[in-house]
Amino acid sequence: MEDVESTRDLDIDDLGNRLFFRLYQSANMMHKTGTRALEETRVTTQQWAIIGALARDGVEEGIAVGDLTRFLLVSRQNLTGVLSRLEALGLVERAVSPTDSRSRLIRLTEQGRTLWRNDMRQKIANFYAAALDGFSTTDKIHVIHYFDKLLQNMKRIDPDSGS
Repeated sequence: MEDVESTRDLDIDDLGNRLFFRLYQSANMMHKTGTRALEETRVTTQQWAIIGALARDGVEEGIAVGDLTRFLLVSRQNLTGVLSRLEALGLVERAVSPTDSRSRLIRLTEQGRTLWRNDMRQKIANFYAAALDGFSTTDKIHVIHYFDKLLQNMKRIDPDSGS
């Protein structure tokens, strides 16, 4: 009986391992193929995530770095380096907060907004269409649901995730 239980535990561990390995592989391929999809814009997937976050409705005036790190689930240290590069490229800027003159907010410059609207959005839409080829609407909803569950579980594991 104990051998059956041990085998069952190994099968579960193997499934978990396979799932996380596929997630790891998918993330690596997303970075590689996503960066290639935006090659003409010279924007990496890390920069794309930040520009996309800053292009959302409601953050036109900017967002605090701490809030951006929590939204993207990245460390402040990693975000700072990418923000510096985007700032040097003229795509983002630091602005004084309208509610607290001591605070700085990160926002897209007009050049950054133009890049997002005119160059990035259609390329991203094309990339998504190719990457999700064969996925039905229901498939996409299920994937989102399961990624949300996984993300919530991982946030419970990580006391520093800000959840």
